[in-house]
Amino acid sequence: MAQKAGSSSDIYRRFKPHLLMVLTQIGYTFLYVITEACFNHGMNPHVHITYRHIVAGIVMFPFAYFLERKARPKLTYALFLEIFVLSILGVSLTLNMYFTSLRYTSPTFLAAVVNTLASLTFIIAVVLRLEVVNLRNPRGIAKVVGTAVSLIGVMTMTLYKGPAIKNLWHPLIHIQGKSVIHENWLKGSILTVASCITWSIWYIMQAFTLKRYPAPLSLTTWMSFVGAAQSAAFTAIVEHKPAAWRMGFNIDLWATLYAGVVCSGIIIFIQLWCTEEKGPVFVTMFNPLSTILVAVLSYFVLGEKLYTGSILGAVIVIVGLYLLLWGKDRDQEARIGREEQSYLACDQKNESKINIDLTGEREGSQSEP
Repeated sequence: MAQKAGSSSDIYRRFKPHLLMVLTQIGYTFLYVITEACFNHGMNPHVHITYRHIVAGIVMFPFAYFLERKARPKLTYALFLEIFVLSILGVSLTLNMYFTSLRYTSPTFLAAVVNTLASLTFIIAVVLRLEVVNLRNPRGIAKVVGTAVSLIGVMTMTLYKGPAIKNLWHPLIHIQGKSVIHENWLKGSILTVASCITWSIWYIMQAFTLKRYPAPLSLTTWMSFVGAAQSAAFTAIVEHKPAAWRMGFNIDLWATLYAGVVCSGIIIFIQLWCTEEKGPVFVTMFNPLSTILVAVLSYFVLGEKLYTGSILGAVIVIVGLYLLLWGKDRDQEARIGREEQSYLACDQKNESKINIDLTGEREGSQSEP
């Protein structure tokens, strides 16, 4: 019984990051749908982003203050400047572009394009010399080909909309309110891809920040408050109507609370923890799950139109993504193998040294009268 309990706990510890990332994708799936309903109701996307991060900061603050009181390092000016840039990349700039693009595309399209995060993160890592590519090795070829295939998939979704697939039945849930006008698919695509690029830079940068500031709860809280202030300043510039800041007891409130507590609070903390444990590419590899869930929910439950270009591009992106991840996985296995060999060689060297020392001591003791 003890062995079974031990093996179960070992399995849980091993797959805990995987389970948490699956739960984050389920959380993001509902975010796509509830956010579109909120925007259909007439809420300004920039106001929504500001409010959701204020909520996230308020919710995460007590946990960060009490749970990381001893682990949290001193916040220097240079570190605050780094958090400020992180907040631009992960909150204000990225999310404002991302949710503005929802006005011109669809939740299914957004969820599909997000799959390129792993490929874009890989490209940026190669440019910054954080990733090594060996084209003489199958692992290196798989990473390069996978990245190229993913980008081809994004171009397919962006440039080829294709005919809409007829709905099989009436939507099970009907979202009332103003309909979203998909008036400029290309504009929406450019905004989505641009947000994914800044998002990829954010994933890489936060991995470095966590090494200097190893307090994910506190980092999440700081990014929420700083990002909310940045987004509020931007919203005040582009939105001059005071009525846009008003929010009633309706879908706008529920969407803001859900996005703030679950997505900008809990999910960001989970992603930071998984990034610290497994690296930024591991975090991005689960995005295809939300693509499938959003497509199923949007088409079968909400009656959202699916376009052949989006489906074809999503399939191509996912194929390219897993080629890239296969290469990354083989890289990790090879690195672990090299580390084990170096450890064994070091142990053998130490054992040999100990044996030589013991032999010398014996010979010395025997020579004594």
